[in-house]
This record gives sequence, structure tokens and C-alpha cells, in this order.
Amino acid sequence: MKNTILLLSMFSLVSVSHAAVITNKSTQEEQLGYSYGYVMGRSNAETLKDINLDAFILGLKQGSTGQKATLTDEEMAKALTQYKQQSDAKQLNDFKKLALQNAKLGDDFLAENAKKSGVITTKSGLQYLVLQPGMGKSPKTNSKVSVNYEGRLLDGTVFDSSIARNQAVDFQVNQVIQGWTEGLQLMKEGAKYRLFIPAALAYGEIGSGDAIGPNSTLIFDVELLKVSP
Repeated sequence: MKNTILLLSMFSLVSVSHAAVITNKSTQEEQLGYSYGYVMGRSNAETLKDINLDAFILGLKQGSTGQKATLTDEEMAKALTQYKQQSDAKQLNDFKKLALQNAKLGDDFLAENAKKSGVITTKSGLQYLVLQPGMGKSPKTNSKVSVNYEGRLLDGTVFDSSIARNQAVDFQVNQVIQGWTEGLQLMKEGAKYRLFIPAALAYGEIGSGDAIGPNSTLIFDVELLKVSP
């Protein structure tokens, strides 16, 4: 009922005047309708950009007031299914393009980075730079470690940082991405390394969440604080 009232308020606003300017001097009903419509539009901007807004408002108004639809349920389902298929196809195509772009950026970066003084490249393709040597013991794959770290994309964007949170993290060496598992075993307690991790040793063609895209090469500054059995 509450949603219906809000929607009807929005419809009353639309019917007032397509050119009406809503301000804080407008009626409470007009301000409510505008506010609800604006928030709804802003939250669904990506979807609404492909939609005829006049048709959308007409369908919303008829549906919320119980009027008979001018399309059958089957016809509406077909239209929605076709849109989803087109949208999914576009997203997949965009994803593939981004994956190719990130792969090239990563390959180019690693090729140039390998030439820099102090950067060592392992057989797997992992690159690392010793920022500070350690004096303690090195972990094994089944060791538990305590580390401080900061992860960045190639453009410098920080996507995760225990340093910023001022809270070290504990985990088992073989329970993280391959680049970390390999890199940590090269370190000794007290060491600080910069790891340049190819996508194949990180999150691969899938990426991770919104922060790490497909085929992303990652840079981590890692400090190995403690190694436990």
C-alpha cells in the first residue's frame, strides 16, 4: 500500500505538467513524487537509459492502478526476456574486451618492469623487488603467517590495504592467490617485498568483485611480520 501511494504521488506529479519545476515551494505531494522518481531514476540509471520513459511511466501507472494491460503477459515476458538476453550479451562482450585490454596492459607493464634495477622474475612469471631484507625464518606452504600489505592496480588504485586499516592479517600460506603463496616463501620474517603478480597468478580471467577486473596484473607491498608452524 505504501509503495502504491508513493507511485501514485509520482504519477500525480507527471500529470501536473511535463515542464513543471519542482522546488521547496512546491506542495508536499509534488516534492515527494519528484524525490521518489529522482531517487528511483538515479538508482536505475543504467537500465533506464535503454527504456522509453513515457512507456515506462504508462506501464507503471496502469499496473499500479489495476488497469488492463495493452500487452499480454506472454508478450511482456518476451520483451523482458529479449532485453535481458541483449543486456547479458553486451555485458559479456564488454567483459571480454576489458579482459583483452587488461591482459595487454599487464604484459606490457611486466615486460618493462623486468628491466628495472632490482626486479627479479621467477620461472612462474612472478616479479618481486626487495624493499627490506628480513632476518627471521621463511614460511612453508602450510605455515601460518602474519602480514601487513597494500594491493594496487597498475593505475595506482588501492583496492585493499591492511596498512590503512592498521590491522595485520593472519592466514595460511597456501590459502591465498598463487603469487602470494610463491612470494611469501621467498621472504624472511621482517622482510618487505613488492610483488608484481601476473593475472594468471592472481585472479585470472574472472577478476575479483568490482575492484579487480579480468586479467588484472596486481602490485602488492607485503611485510612479513611473523611465521608460525
